[in-house]
Amino acid sequence: MNVTIINIGDELLLGQVVNTNASTMGRMLTEAGMAVGRTIVVGDNRKAIWQAVDSALHKSDAVLVTGGLGPTKDDITKRLLCDYFHSELVESETALENVRRIFAVRGFELTAVNRAQALVPKCCEVLNNDVGTAPCMWFQVEKGKSEATQDGLPHTVLVSLPGVPHEMEWLMQNRVIPKLQETFRTDIIINKNILTQGIGESFLSDLIEPWETSLPEDIKLAYLPVAGMTKLRLTARLPHDYPLSTFHFPLEGLYKIAGQYIVGEDCETLAELVHKTLTERGLTLATAESCTGGTIASQLTAQAGASVYFKGGVVAYSNEVKECALGVQHSTLEAHGAVSEETAREMAEGVRKRLGADIAIATTGIAGPDGGTREKPVGTVWIAVADATHTEAQLLSFPGRRRQQNIDRTVNQAFSMLIHLICQKH
Repeated sequence: MNVTIINIGDELLLGQVVNTNASTMGRMLTEAGMAVGRTIVVGDNRKAIWQAVDSALHKSDAVLVTGGLGPTKDDITKRLLCDYFHSELVESETALENVRRIFAVRGFELTAVNRAQALVPKCCEVLNNDVGTAPCMWFQVEKGKSEATQDGLPHTVLVSLPGVPHEMEWLMQNRVIPKLQETFRTDIIINKNILTQGIGESFLSDLIEPWETSLPEDIKLAYLPVAGMTKLRLTARLPHDYPLSTFHFPLEGLYKIAGQYIVGEDCETLAELVHKTLTERGLTLATAESCTGGTIASQLTAQAGASVYFKGGVVAYSNEVKECALGVQHSTLEAHGAVSEETAREMAEGVRKRLGADIAIATTGIAGPDGGTREKPVGTVWIAVADATHTEAQLLSFPGRRRQQNIDRTVNQAFSMLIHLICQKH
């Protein structure tokens, strides 16, 4: 089935708000076996919304619309859809009960303006929104034979969802996607992630070209480069009745050609891979960060269950904190400076001992865009990883002065060094 996404909001067009809804919806629909044909962004303009909806309904099996469902005057989607489907607004008891429940939980008085959230076009089916007051509305549109959609079905659907990201995502997961799967016959989509590091995207592409060209037609390969690494995503689209027990991705040839650059599978990020590896092996971790400013700790603790292995971290930006909190020797800082192999090693060893962890990571460097010298230009970074018997340090030299990019590259390289140490010694 073919899906069109329409995201509504002046703030999206003006760049005041990043349109994360489009990427989240696209990912969720693809994983559910539905093909996203296009994404349309329109402002809070009646004519633009009407034209987008009308065009999408004639070209798609399903149209998913976000935004414009709030209680304020600029939220016009509900009334527009009412006019488009030649319907009238009525109060939905289901939607009203949900609004009452949420206001009661929050201790707010239900006003006339907020009660209006329960008004919906009479022709729609309300899909209850357990995490917000704006209802999700399902419209089924019957079509004539001349207007049959791409899979030949004589109908299509339009679903109107709130634009608040967490509400949209909850509704997609719990209401919309299950109902779409009941309504349409969807393919089976299987994804496989391969994380690589130490080789650029173009060089990797040249290296694995013989293997890539030999892939079956139902398996597609995508290159997804991020800071300091490239993720390979294999996607297989299979018929809904395919016997999954007989399917496997042909990875043996890839490992023969590029095995030295593969650091992990089945994870979206290196942080996720570190999380999985530490959890499975029962190891604990501490971090000492200077130039990365706590980014390593933040990425790890963003994942549920990090408390099993993460002891804690120290953001040691000044030399004084490196000395008093991590035990870096004053003589080391005077002789070699804060950005040096010696300092990185002592940071890692110090935080591991002081926090009682099995393993530690430390970063120190010049992220930019200023602060570099001739001897240590912007992009100079030292990373160290340490366990009870061994410490490794690595020098990175990034060519750019873009601060966030240098931080992201440092973090990914630190994760890679940590995974290597664990696999080699634990």
